[in-house]
Amino acid sequence: MANVIRSAANGKTGGAAVALGMMGMNIAVYAFSIVAARSLLPREFGALTALLGIILVGTVAALGLQAATARRIAVAPDRAAEIIAVTTRVTLLVAAGVAAAVALSSFVLTPILKLDSAWPVILCGLTLFPLTIMGAQSGIAQGTRRWGSLTAIYLGNGIGRVVGGSVAIAIQPTVTSAMIGIAVGAWLPVLVGARLLALYSSAHSHVSRRGLVREALLGTHALLAYFVLSNMDSLIARNLFNGHESGLYASGLILAKAALFFPQFVSVVFFPDLARATSNKTRLRAVSLVAGFGLLVTAGTALMPELALILVGGDKYSEITSRLWLFALSGSVLAVVHLLVFDALARRAHGIVVMLWLAVAAVAALAYGLDVGITGLVITVATVSSVLATVIWFAPAASRAPRRAG
Repeated sequence: MANVIRSAANGKTGGAAVALGMMGMNIAVYAFSIVAARSLLPREFGALTALLGIILVGTVAALGLQAATARRIAVAPDRAAEIIAVTTRVTLLVAAGVAAAVALSSFVLTPILKLDSAWPVILCGLTLFPLTIMGAQSGIAQGTRRWGSLTAIYLGNGIGRVVGGSVAIAIQPTVTSAMIGIAVGAWLPVLVGARLLALYSSAHSHVSRRGLVREALLGTHALLAYFVLSNMDSLIARNLFNGHESGLYASGLILAKAALFFPQFVSVVFFPDLARATSNKTRLRAVSLVAGFGLLVTAGTALMPELALILVGGDKYSEITSRLWLFALSGSVLAVVHLLVFDALARRAHGIVVMLWLAVAAVAALAYGLDVGITGLVITVATVSSVLATVIWFAPAASRAPRRAG
Protein backbone atom coordinates (compact mmCIF):
# COMPACT_ATOMS: atom_id res chain seq x y z
CA MET A 1 0.00 0.00 0.00
CA ALA A 2 2.82 2.36 0.83
CA ASN A 3 4.36 1.75 -2.59
CA VAL A 4 1.06 2.52 -4.31
CA ILE A 5 0.66 5.80 -2.40
CA ARG A 6 4.26 6.73 -3.17
CA SER A 7 3.76 5.96 -6.86
CA ALA A 8 0.62 8.10 -7.04
CA ALA A 9 2.37 10.98 -5.33
CA ASN A 10 5.30 10.72 -7.74
CA GLY A 11 2.87 10.67 -10.66
CA LYS A 12 1.21 13.90 -9.52
CA THR A 13 4.59 15.56 -8.95
CA GLY A 14 5.83 14.39 -12.34
CA GLY A 15 2.67 15.59 -14.06
CA ALA A 16 3.05 19.02 -12.50
CA ALA A 17 6.69 19.17 -13.61
CA VAL A 18 5.79 18.24 -17.19
CA ALA A 19 2.98 20.80 -17.18
CA LEU A 20 5.40 23.51 -16.08
CA GLY A 21 7.99 22.32 -18.60
CA MET A 22 5.54 22.43 -21.50
CA MET A 23 4.19 25.78 -20.39
CA GLY A 24 7.77 27.04 -20.20
CA MET A 25 8.43 25.73 -23.71
CA ASN A 26 5.26 27.32 -25.08
CA ILE A 27 6.00 30.62 -23.38
CA ALA A 28 9.47 30.60 -24.93
CA VAL A 29 8.05 29.81 -28.38
CA TYR A 30 5.45 32.53 -27.88
CA ALA A 31 8.19 34.97 -26.80
CA PHE A 32 10.06 34.29 -30.02
CA SER A 33 6.89 35.01 -32.00
CA ILE A 34 6.61 38.38 -30.24
CA VAL A 35 10.28 39.17 -30.97
CA ALA A 36 9.76 38.25 -34.63
CA ALA A 37 6.50 40.22 -34.91
CA ARG A 38 8.15 43.34 -33.50
CA SER A 39 11.44 42.99 -35.42
CA LEU A 40 10.23 41.99 -38.87
CA LEU A 41 7.99 43.80 -41.32
CA PRO A 42 4.44 42.35 -41.58
CA ARG A 43 5.30 40.82 -44.97
CA GLU A 44 8.42 39.10 -43.55
CA PHE A 45 6.57 38.00 -40.43
CA GLY A 46 3.80 36.48 -42.54
CA ALA A 47 6.42 34.42 -44.41
CA LEU A 48 8.06 33.28 -41.16
CA THR A 49 4.69 32.24 -39.73
CA ALA A 50 4.01 30.10 -42.81
CA LEU A 51 7.46 28.47 -42.46
CA LEU A 52 6.85 27.74 -38.79
CA GLY A 53 3.60 26.12 -39.89
CA ILE A 54 5.61 23.84 -42.19
CA ILE A 55 7.84 22.87 -39.26
CA LEU A 56 4.80 22.09 -37.13
CA VAL A 57 3.37 19.88 -39.85
CA GLY A 58 6.78 18.24 -40.29
CA THR A 59 6.94 17.29 -36.60
CA VAL A 60 4.18 14.72 -37.13
CA ALA A 61 6.81 12.03 -37.64
CA ALA A 62 8.39 12.97 -34.31
CA LEU A 63 5.01 12.88 -32.59
CA GLY A 64 4.15 9.60 -34.28
CA LEU A 65 7.34 8.04 -32.92
CA GLN A 66 6.68 9.56 -29.51
CA ALA A 67 3.11 8.27 -29.32
CA ALA A 68 3.97 4.76 -30.55
CA THR A 69 6.95 4.42 -28.21
CA ALA A 70 5.16 5.84 -25.17
CA ARG A 71 2.05 3.70 -25.72
CA ARG A 72 4.02 0.49 -26.14
CA ILE A 73 6.08 1.08 -23.02
CA ALA A 74 2.99 2.13 -21.02
CA VAL A 75 1.04 -1.07 -21.79
CA ALA A 76 4.07 -3.39 -21.64
CA PRO A 77 6.54 -1.89 -19.11
CA ASP A 78 8.28 -5.25 -18.69
CA ARG A 79 9.45 -4.99 -22.32
CA ALA A 80 10.65 -1.39 -22.09
CA ALA A 81 14.29 -2.29 -22.81
CA GLU A 82 13.37 -4.07 -26.03
CA ILE A 83 11.07 -1.28 -27.18
CA ILE A 84 13.74 1.36 -26.52
CA ALA A 85 16.30 -0.70 -28.44
CA VAL A 86 14.01 -0.86 -31.49
CA THR A 87 13.18 2.85 -31.25
CA THR A 88 16.87 3.75 -31.20
CA ARG A 89 17.52 1.78 -34.38
CA VAL A 90 14.79 3.41 -36.45
CA THR A 91 14.95 7.01 -35.24
CA LEU A 92 17.89 8.27 -37.31
CA LEU A 93 16.46 6.81 -40.51
CA VAL A 94 13.09 8.45 -39.91
CA ALA A 95 14.74 11.79 -39.05
CA ALA A 96 16.84 11.74 -42.21
CA GLY A 97 13.82 10.88 -44.36
CA VAL A 98 11.71 13.70 -42.93
CA ALA A 99 14.50 16.26 -43.33
CA ALA A 100 15.14 15.26 -46.94
CA ALA A 101 11.44 15.26 -47.88
CA VAL A 102 10.84 18.78 -46.54
CA ALA A 103 14.06 20.15 -48.06
CA LEU A 104 13.11 18.75 -51.48
CA SER A 105 9.65 20.31 -51.17
CA SER A 106 11.36 23.71 -51.51
CA PHE A 107 10.88 23.44 -55.28
CA VAL A 108 7.12 23.60 -54.73
CA LEU A 109 6.79 25.63 -51.54
CA THR A 110 9.12 28.51 -52.46
CA PRO A 111 6.81 29.96 -55.16
CA ILE A 112 3.64 29.09 -53.23
CA LEU A 113 4.86 31.06 -50.21
CA LYS A 114 6.21 33.85 -52.42
CA LEU A 115 9.73 33.52 -51.00
CA ASP A 116 12.77 35.11 -52.64
CA SER A 117 14.94 32.06 -51.97
CA ALA A 118 14.58 28.32 -51.38
CA TRP A 119 16.89 28.42 -48.34
CA PRO A 120 14.18 29.11 -45.72
CA VAL A 121 12.32 25.93 -46.72
CA ILE A 122 15.57 23.91 -46.85
CA LEU A 123 16.32 25.17 -43.34
CA CYS A 124 12.89 23.90 -42.26
CA GLY A 125 14.07 20.42 -43.30
CA LEU A 126 17.34 20.80 -41.40
CA THR A 127 15.39 21.87 -38.32
CA LEU A 128 13.18 18.79 -38.48
CA PHE A 129 16.13 16.37 -38.26
CA PRO A 130 16.87 17.09 -34.57
CA LEU A 131 13.18 17.64 -33.78
CA THR A 132 12.39 14.09 -34.98
CA ILE A 133 15.10 12.69 -32.74
CA MET A 134 13.63 14.72 -29.90
CA GLY A 135 10.27 13.00 -30.52
CA ALA A 136 11.77 9.54 -29.93
CA GLN A 137 13.52 10.77 -26.79
CA SER A 138 10.25 12.24 -25.51
CA GLY A 139 8.39 8.97 -26.14
CA ILE A 140 10.93 7.02 -24.10
CA ALA A 141 10.76 9.54 -21.25
CA GLN A 142 6.96 9.62 -21.37
CA GLY A 143 6.52 5.85 -21.48
CA THR A 144 9.03 5.19 -18.68
CA ARG A 145 7.62 8.11 -16.66
CA ARG A 146 10.98 9.88 -16.52
CA TRP A 147 9.18 13.16 -15.99
CA GLY A 148 12.31 15.11 -15.10
CA SER A 149 13.97 14.16 -18.38
CA LEU A 150 10.81 14.94 -20.36
CA THR A 151 10.52 18.34 -18.67
CA ALA A 152 14.16 19.14 -19.50
CA ILE A 153 13.63 18.18 -23.16
CA TYR A 154 10.60 20.44 -23.50
CA LEU A 155 12.38 23.35 -21.84
CA GLY A 156 15.41 22.77 -24.07
CA ASN A 157 13.18 22.97 -27.14
CA GLY A 158 11.65 26.27 -26.06
CA ILE A 159 14.94 27.84 -24.99
CA GLY A 160 16.64 26.72 -28.19
CA ARG A 161 13.90 28.36 -30.28
CA VAL A 162 13.78 31.70 -28.46
CA VAL A 163 17.54 32.11 -27.99
CA GLY A 164 18.63 30.81 -31.41
CA GLY A 165 15.90 32.62 -33.32
CA SER A 166 16.13 35.89 -31.42
CA VAL A 167 19.91 36.13 -31.68
CA ALA A 168 19.72 35.43 -35.42
CA ILE A 169 17.07 38.12 -35.92
CA ALA A 170 19.13 40.58 -33.90
CA ILE A 171 22.10 39.93 -36.20
CA GLN A 172 20.01 40.28 -39.35
CA PRO A 173 16.21 40.77 -39.30
CA THR A 174 15.31 38.53 -42.23
CA VAL A 175 13.36 35.31 -42.68
CA THR A 176 16.46 33.33 -43.70
CA SER A 177 18.44 34.53 -40.69
CA ALA A 178 15.58 33.62 -38.34
CA MET A 179 15.41 30.10 -39.82
CA ILE A 180 19.17 29.61 -39.35
CA GLY A 181 18.81 30.47 -35.67
CA ILE A 182 15.83 28.14 -35.28
CA ALA A 183 17.70 25.26 -36.99
CA VAL A 184 20.69 25.66 -34.65
CA GLY A 185 18.51 25.99 -31.54
CA ALA A 186 16.63 22.77 -32.40
CA TRP A 187 19.69 20.74 -31.35
CA LEU A 188 19.50 21.85 -27.70
CA PRO A 189 16.71 19.43 -26.65
CA VAL A 190 18.52 16.58 -28.42
CA LEU A 191 21.64 17.28 -26.37
CA VAL A 192 19.58 17.48 -23.20
CA GLY A 193 17.92 14.10 -23.83
CA ALA A 194 20.90 12.35 -25.44
CA ARG A 195 21.19 9.62 -22.82
CA LEU A 196 17.58 8.43 -23.30
CA LEU A 197 18.21 6.91 -26.73
CA ALA A 198 21.27 5.17 -25.30
CA LEU A 199 19.21 3.41 -22.62
CA TYR A 200 19.24 -0.32 -23.33
CA SER A 201 20.21 0.44 -26.95
CA SER A 202 22.30 -2.75 -27.03
CA ALA A 203 19.55 -4.91 -25.57
CA HIS A 204 18.49 -7.98 -27.54
CA SER A 205 14.97 -7.28 -28.78
CA HIS A 206 12.14 -9.60 -29.75
CA VAL A 207 9.88 -6.61 -30.42
CA SER A 208 9.03 -6.25 -34.09
CA ARG A 209 10.69 -3.28 -35.73
CA ARG A 210 8.02 -3.51 -38.40
CA GLY A 211 5.29 -3.27 -35.76
CA LEU A 212 6.77 -0.12 -34.25
CA VAL A 213 7.26 1.49 -37.65
CA ARG A 214 3.72 0.56 -38.72
CA GLU A 215 2.18 2.04 -35.57
CA ALA A 216 4.36 5.15 -35.87
CA LEU A 217 3.32 5.58 -39.51
CA LEU A 218 -0.37 5.22 -38.70
CA GLY A 219 0.01 7.71 -35.87
CA THR A 220 2.00 10.01 -38.12
CA HIS A 221 -0.77 9.88 -40.72
CA ALA A 222 -3.39 10.93 -38.17
CA LEU A 223 -1.13 13.65 -36.76
CA LEU A 224 -0.29 14.86 -40.26
CA ALA A 225 -3.99 15.33 -40.95
CA TYR A 226 -4.39 17.17 -37.64
CA PHE A 227 -1.41 19.44 -38.17
CA VAL A 228 -2.50 20.25 -41.71
CA LEU A 229 -5.88 21.22 -40.28
CA SER A 230 -4.41 23.34 -37.48
CA ASN A 231 -1.81 25.10 -39.66
CA MET A 232 -3.35 25.31 -43.11
CA ASP A 233 -4.90 28.73 -42.46
CA SER A 234 -1.43 30.32 -42.15
CA LEU A 235 -0.55 28.92 -45.58
CA ILE A 236 -3.94 29.90 -47.04
CA ALA A 237 -3.56 33.43 -45.68
CA ARG A 238 -0.08 33.72 -47.17
CA ASN A 239 -1.33 32.49 -50.55
CA LEU A 240 -4.78 34.14 -50.67
CA PHE A 241 -4.20 37.54 -49.03
CA ASN A 242 -1.82 40.36 -49.88
CA GLY A 243 1.36 40.81 -47.81
CA HIS A 244 -0.21 43.23 -45.32
CA GLU A 245 -3.32 41.13 -44.70
CA SER A 246 -1.29 37.93 -44.30
CA GLY A 247 0.82 39.76 -41.72
CA LEU A 248 -2.32 40.79 -39.82
CA TYR A 249 -3.58 37.22 -39.91
CA ALA A 250 -0.19 35.98 -38.69
CA SER A 251 -0.47 38.36 -35.75
CA GLY A 252 -3.84 36.91 -34.80
CA LEU A 253 -2.39 33.42 -35.10
CA ILE A 254 0.04 34.20 -32.26
CA LEU A 255 -2.96 34.21 -29.94
CA ALA A 256 -4.53 31.19 -31.63
CA LYS A 257 -1.31 29.19 -31.19
CA ALA A 258 -1.05 30.26 -27.55
CA ALA A 259 -4.58 28.94 -26.92
CA LEU A 260 -3.69 25.75 -28.81
CA PHE A 261 -0.28 25.04 -27.29
CA PHE A 262 -0.62 25.97 -23.62
CA PRO A 263 -2.99 23.12 -22.61
CA GLN A 264 -1.12 20.43 -24.57
CA PHE A 265 0.57 19.21 -21.40
CA VAL A 266 -2.79 17.57 -20.63
CA SER A 267 -2.33 15.22 -23.62
CA VAL A 268 1.20 14.34 -22.54
CA VAL A 269 0.44 13.69 -18.88
CA PHE A 270 -2.81 11.81 -19.52
CA PHE A 271 -1.53 9.77 -22.48
CA PRO A 272 -0.31 6.68 -20.53
CA ASP A 273 -3.60 6.63 -18.59
CA LEU A 274 -5.60 6.98 -21.81
CA ALA A 275 -3.70 4.01 -23.26
CA ARG A 276 -4.72 1.84 -20.30
CA ALA A 277 -8.24 3.26 -19.76
CA THR A 278 -11.27 1.01 -20.09
CA SER A 279 -13.90 3.76 -19.67
CA ASN A 280 -14.56 7.36 -20.70
CA LYS A 281 -13.74 8.90 -17.29
CA THR A 282 -10.12 9.76 -18.10
CA ARG A 283 -11.11 11.08 -21.51
CA LEU A 284 -13.80 13.32 -19.98
CA ARG A 285 -11.44 14.72 -17.36
CA ALA A 286 -8.81 15.55 -19.96
CA VAL A 287 -11.24 17.19 -22.39
CA SER A 288 -12.81 19.21 -19.58
CA LEU A 289 -9.42 20.61 -18.55
CA VAL A 290 -8.55 21.67 -22.11
CA ALA A 291 -12.00 23.12 -22.83
CA GLY A 292 -12.00 25.04 -19.56
CA PHE A 293 -8.69 26.65 -20.40
CA GLY A 294 -10.01 27.62 -23.83
CA LEU A 295 -13.10 29.28 -22.36
CA LEU A 296 -10.93 31.38 -20.05
CA VAL A 297 -8.61 32.49 -22.87
CA THR A 298 -11.48 33.36 -25.22
CA ALA A 299 -13.42 35.26 -22.57
CA GLY A 300 -10.32 37.12 -21.43
CA THR A 301 -9.50 38.16 -24.99
CA ALA A 302 -13.05 39.35 -25.65
CA LEU A 303 -13.03 41.43 -22.45
CA MET A 304 -9.51 42.85 -22.85
CA PRO A 305 -8.74 43.08 -26.59
CA GLU A 306 -6.29 45.97 -26.15
CA LEU A 307 -4.16 43.89 -23.78
CA ALA A 308 -4.32 40.99 -26.23
CA LEU A 309 -3.13 43.33 -28.99
CA ILE A 310 0.01 44.13 -26.98
CA LEU A 311 0.69 40.41 -26.71
CA VAL A 312 0.42 39.80 -30.47
CA GLY A 313 2.66 42.53 -31.82
CA GLY A 314 1.41 45.98 -30.83
CA ASP A 315 -0.17 48.95 -32.58
CA LYS A 316 0.98 48.15 -36.11
CA TYR A 317 -1.50 45.25 -36.00
CA SER A 318 -4.34 47.33 -34.50
CA GLU A 319 -6.67 46.52 -37.43
CA ILE A 320 -7.05 43.02 -36.00
CA THR A 321 -7.96 44.08 -32.43
CA SER A 322 -11.72 43.50 -32.52
CA ARG A 323 -11.27 40.05 -34.07
CA LEU A 324 -8.63 38.65 -31.70
CA TRP A 325 -11.22 36.76 -29.65
CA LEU A 326 -12.07 34.76 -32.76
CA PHE A 327 -8.46 33.62 -33.02
CA ALA A 328 -8.50 32.64 -29.33
CA LEU A 329 -11.69 30.64 -29.94
CA SER A 330 -10.23 28.94 -33.01
CA GLY A 331 -7.08 27.90 -31.15
CA SER A 332 -9.10 26.67 -28.17
CA VAL A 333 -11.30 24.41 -30.29
CA LEU A 334 -8.23 23.02 -32.07
CA ALA A 335 -6.73 22.26 -28.63
CA VAL A 336 -9.75 20.06 -27.84
CA VAL A 337 -9.36 18.29 -31.20
CA HIS A 338 -5.67 17.76 -30.35
CA LEU A 339 -6.61 15.99 -27.11
CA LEU A 340 -9.15 13.80 -28.90
CA VAL A 341 -6.59 12.82 -31.54
CA PHE A 342 -4.16 11.66 -28.86
CA ASP A 343 -6.94 9.79 -27.10
CA ALA A 344 -7.53 7.93 -30.37
CA LEU A 345 -3.81 7.16 -30.77
CA ALA A 346 -3.61 5.90 -27.19
CA ARG A 347 -6.33 3.37 -28.10
CA ARG A 348 -4.92 2.65 -31.56
CA ALA A 349 -8.11 4.06 -33.10
CA HIS A 350 -6.53 5.19 -36.35
CA GLY A 351 -9.88 5.49 -38.12
CA ILE A 352 -10.03 9.08 -36.83
CA VAL A 353 -7.81 10.06 -39.75
CA VAL A 354 -10.77 9.97 -42.15
CA MET A 355 -12.62 12.60 -40.11
CA LEU A 356 -9.53 14.80 -39.96
CA TRP A 357 -8.96 14.78 -43.72
CA LEU A 358 -12.64 15.56 -44.33
CA ALA A 359 -12.23 18.61 -42.05
CA VAL A 360 -9.12 19.68 -44.01
CA ALA A 361 -11.07 19.43 -47.27
CA ALA A 362 -13.94 21.44 -45.78
CA VAL A 363 -11.68 24.30 -44.67
CA ALA A 364 -9.96 24.47 -48.07
CA ALA A 365 -13.23 24.33 -50.00
CA LEU A 366 -14.88 27.04 -47.91
CA ALA A 367 -11.82 29.33 -47.82
CA TYR A 368 -11.18 29.29 -51.57
CA GLY A 369 -14.76 28.69 -52.69
CA LEU A 370 -16.15 31.66 -50.77
CA ASP A 371 -13.01 33.78 -51.25
CA VAL A 372 -13.04 34.66 -47.54
CA GLY A 373 -11.22 37.52 -45.88
CA ILE A 374 -9.43 37.54 -42.53
CA THR A 375 -12.62 37.23 -40.48
CA GLY A 376 -14.12 34.62 -42.76
CA LEU A 377 -11.01 32.42 -42.65
CA VAL A 378 -10.70 32.32 -38.86
CA ILE A 379 -14.46 31.68 -38.49
CA THR A 380 -14.20 28.87 -41.04
CA VAL A 381 -11.41 27.15 -39.07
CA ALA A 382 -13.25 27.56 -35.76
CA THR A 383 -16.55 26.26 -37.14
CA VAL A 384 -15.14 23.24 -38.96
CA SER A 385 -13.01 22.32 -35.92
CA SER A 386 -16.04 22.58 -33.60
CA VAL A 387 -18.06 20.25 -35.82
CA LEU A 388 -15.12 17.83 -35.99
CA ALA A 389 -14.70 17.74 -32.19
CA THR A 390 -18.43 17.11 -31.75
CA VAL A 391 -18.46 14.27 -34.27
CA ILE A 392 -15.42 12.59 -32.71
CA TRP A 393 -16.89 12.86 -29.22
CA PHE A 394 -20.31 11.45 -30.11
CA ALA A 395 -19.04 8.78 -32.52
CA PRO A 396 -16.64 6.77 -30.33
CA ALA A 397 -17.36 3.54 -32.17
CA ALA A 398 -16.07 5.03 -35.40
CA SER A 399 -13.05 6.78 -33.94
CA ARG A 400 -11.85 4.42 -31.25
CA ALA A 401 -10.67 0.82 -31.14
CA PRO A 402 -10.04 -1.68 -28.34
CA ARG A 403 -6.70 -1.30 -26.57
CA ARG A 404 -4.07 -3.85 -27.52
CA ALA A 405 -0.76 -4.65 -25.93
CA GLY A 406 2.50 -3.21 -27.22
